Amino acid sequence: MGRAFVAGLAVLAALTGCTVQTPDGEKRRSPVHIELPGGTPAPARSPAGGGGTPSAAPAPDDDKPSAAPAPDDDKPSAAPAPPRVLWSRGDTGRDVRELQARLRQVAWLFEGPTGTYGEQTERAVSGFQGKRGLPRTGKTDAVTWQRLVGMTREPGRWDLYLMGGQQADPPDARCRTGRVLCIDKTSRTLRWMIDGRTLSTMAVRFGSKGTPTREGVFSVYWKSRDHVSTLYDSPMPYAMFFSGGQAVHFSADFAARGYAGGSHGCVNVRDEPAIAELFSQVRNGDRVVVSW
Repeated sequence: MGRAFVAGLAVLAALTGCTVQTPDGEKRRSPVHIELPGGTPAPARSPAGGGGTPSAAPAPDDDKPSAAPAPDDDKPSAAPAPPRVLWSRGDTGRDVRELQARLRQVAWLFEGPTGTYGEQTERAVSGFQGKRGLPRTGKTDAVTWQRLVGMTREPGRWDLYLMGGQQADPPDARCRTGRVLCIDKTSRTLRWMIDGRTLSTMAVRFGSKGTPTREGVFSVYWKSRDHVSTLYDSPMPYAMFFSGGQAVHFSADFAARGYAGGSHGCVNVRDEPAIAELFSQVRNGDRVVVSW
């Protein structure tokens, strides 16, 4: 019974955290460790004075998605694509004429329109671009064209062909036989024709409203290579007279200003080499037909 009583006291001491008094009086910790229900064991501590091994870091949770990297705000965005180039040096055609006519309206081009995108047109486009903060490429891209269109009006037919270059209309029926200077006021052209065949075609300009060029069928009655007008004191080289004081001749003013000007009734030609060749072929007595 004595032993049983002592064992009971040991159990009770373990449950209450007390020390057990052995028969010889030595105090000892109970060798028995009991976890109470619902209890949470205290974290292990290193002994006083250090020397303990630090607890290991918890293992990473492989199922937990890692945080997405922060966006790199310093990375530059992709540069926008340059605007599409519509026309550039070497291009030809009606669209180039319209470009040149519009550049003339805003005083960036003073030649043409010629229908050929040459050095002067390239310079004019570059100047227009620079004035408006656009890249000075000299090429007409979609942005440059939209800006120019917004500043100008739609060119008329003779704005497009200010310096000539327009297509000739079919010849008048009276021009189909013999040797004829066939002059068309509608298309502003002169055809040199022999027996219905066109040998050359050139742009021409006519008299102004107050001094119109006469229409009808005439004949060349006098040729004067270095003629000067006695009435207007103006040069009329390669003159071929066909009606009173009216003649077909070279005009330096037409060569410089195109259809922006007019004559005093004569038929002006702006292409000097062309009319020099024509002058050498035409004879007195050749017919001249002037028609609409």
